[in-house]
Amino acid sequence: MSIRPFIMIGGLLSLLAIGATIAWGRFELLRDGPADHPSIIDVGAGDTISKISRELFEANIVRESFLMRLEARRRRMDKSLHVGEFLIPSKASITDVLDILEEGKVIQHPITIPEGLTTRQILMSIRKADFLTGNINEGEIAEGTLLPSTYFFPRGTSRSDVVKRMKNAQEYLLNEIWPTRDDDLPISTKDEAIILASVVEKESSSLEEMPIVAGVFTERLRRGMRLESDPTTIYGISRGEPLYNANGERRTLYRSELRAKTDWNTYQMEGLPKTPICNPGKNAIAAVLQPDATDYLFFVADGKGGHSFARTLDEHLTNVARYREYERAEIERERSVKSR
Repeated sequence: MSIRPFIMIGGLLSLLAIGATIAWGRFELLRDGPADHPSIIDVGAGDTISKISRELFEANIVRESFLMRLEARRRRMDKSLHVGEFLIPSKASITDVLDILEEGKVIQHPITIPEGLTTRQILMSIRKADFLTGNINEGEIAEGTLLPSTYFFPRGTSRSDVVKRMKNAQEYLLNEIWPTRDDDLPISTKDEAIILASVVEKESSSLEEMPIVAGVFTERLRRGMRLESDPTTIYGISRGEPLYNANGERRTLYRSELRAKTDWNTYQMEGLPKTPICNPGKNAIAAVLQPDATDYLFFVADGKGGHSFARTLDEHLTNVARYREYERAEIERERSVKSR
């Protein structure tokens, strides 16, 4: 009896078995995963597909560890894994997971740096961000060289890289808008622009007022008048930290401090302070490069979040008296609340 029919039948069964295995593999690759909630997986430097697939299987994120390894190797992913955190949606299939890892779209964590902080204050915020790594040397980072904004970084980014990106962002912004500056400005360098912008930033957080405040300071510089800015004087005393009295209450400047000579007290010096007094944002920088044309020479807070502007000293003194009255009323109100 010929054995050829048995060989043919055996071969056919083998083909059917192979086909069934392939079909099963394709089904399992595309089948919804078991996780009923999103998951975050962390791929570290040196991690392998074998390690990742095992961890995902043990965490009940994928159904087949071995099949995931085979498919990853077919894609030649083992030597090109991206490092970082990845968000895996609920019910993600093995194919979905591998696609996410292959695309390398790691989770980006935000760090928000408000305008007007000193470099020391910014570095404190960067140090507190627990998704960052490494140390930063405060002494190597000059005041006013970091651009405030919201930045996004993957976990494990070094703090020095964050600082470098903020520095580069400011340099890029300056290079972009410096050519658009007005022709007759009393500042001649980018460094001077940042110094003046830092004063504007500390004097006003209002986007509408910044060009006016910049216009006042520009006009005072043109006329050879002193800037007479409280924030510059405060920087000379505390490097930008708030001032407090003996009772721990926020206070304004003393007359003796206004008379003291420092490299930043613009009540006692001509022109700009020695360095920036904070890190200005893009709106303040833009304002000093294209300030409003104005004949205002003075301004003071109005107690409502804005400022009262004046053309003459008499007008200004009236505005100052009005603000001092408001200030005294606020102090009494706060003391009354505390005594209850």
